[in-house]
Amino acid sequence: MGTDIGVTPVGGGDGTTEAPHRRRRWRPVTVLAAGAAVVLAGGAVAVGVSSDGGAGESAGAAPLPPTTTAVARQTLVDRETKTGELGYGTPRALDTRYSGTLTWLAATGTTVARGKALYRVDDEPVVLLHGSLPAYRVLRSGVSGRDVRQFEQNLTDLGYTGFTVDEDYTSATADAVRRWQEDLGVPETGQVEPGRIVYAAGTVRVASQGAEVGDAVTPGRAVLSTTGTTRLVTCTLDVDDQRLARKGAEVTITLPDGRRTTGRVGAVETVVQTSAGAAGQDPVTETKVEVSVTGDDPAALTGFEQAAVDVGFVAAQRADVLTVPVAALLALAEGGYGLQVADDTGTRIIAVKTGLFAAGRVEVSGDGVVEGLTVGMPGD
Repeated sequence: MGTDIGVTPVGGGDGTTEAPHRRRRWRPVTVLAAGAAVVLAGGAVAVGVSSDGGAGESAGAAPLPPTTTAVARQTLVDRETKTGELGYGTPRALDTRYSGTLTWLAATGTTVARGKALYRVDDEPVVLLHGSLPAYRVLRSGVSGRDVRQFEQNLTDLGYTGFTVDEDYTSATADAVRRWQEDLGVPETGQVEPGRIVYAAGTVRVASQGAEVGDAVTPGRAVLSTTGTTRLVTCTLDVDDQRLARKGAEVTITLPDGRRTTGRVGAVETVVQTSAGAAGQDPVTETKVEVSVTGDDPAALTGFEQAAVDVGFVAAQRADVLTVPVAALLALAEGGYGLQVADDTGTRIIAVKTGLFAAGRVEVSGDGVVEGLTVGMPGD
């Protein structure tokens, strides 16, 4: 048969104990949990449990809790907060492939749709089309490949007909291209130079201009930077934090005005960043993980052109577990933690096993730990 729980004063050297009717004060006890210091509001006493692991402290021997709470069943989520930038994503620089004079370019902040000009060199347009495969060769009768199909699909979507969308550039395709070139006001050659078109995933937004009208440009000169048109948050993480960036994972987004919304992890890319080194030293190169987060409610991300926001990534999650506030834990004399149970018969201490700590609560389990159990808490 196990012995009753003993109550030993912490830090007391005279061996005295309080009278049974007096309430003991709860004081914080610092412990390590998951590698981080966590402050627990434990009792001012170190308590023991019986040798069989149960608890048998009577109401007369135990200090009454200042207040109580109930054991709850819930999904416990530990979030790790990172700083992100609200905007339109990482800009992409567009380099011209022509030599000449820049005669026009789209204004910063405007959007450019499929078939429209991004800029003009010697008054001839460079046109946006949709696709993922960059233009890399001249398209003319007799060539075949995925790039042909991608271009022909764009030509069809722009309303030009008379050819079959496939991987073969035929004379029928060339005829349609001449009609397209006539509408653009460029020489009707029936073939497409790679510098005449720029591919993007969809409509783009001009983020900045890299040149001015009247500048003499040569191949390789950046004239525009563009982004997508969807508002999103970009976070740059250390490689050690890559575990947080699971595509499709839910995150919280806290805006500068305190409003909170939710989003999802979208694109995850490994990037190399180079920064200037100290005087006389080589530049510093670091590998980072760039994460794009889209909002579940796009309207919630409006009102800020660019802003720093807090992004809460899920570091750990435990579904359908029993939890109590961290402050309810008591440090046991034998080591580990316990809870002070309060019911109609009085109070007693039970030992518990702790799991995930998150958002001021802790996962608990053990004999006698059930949903709705009333346990003690420290006072204000």
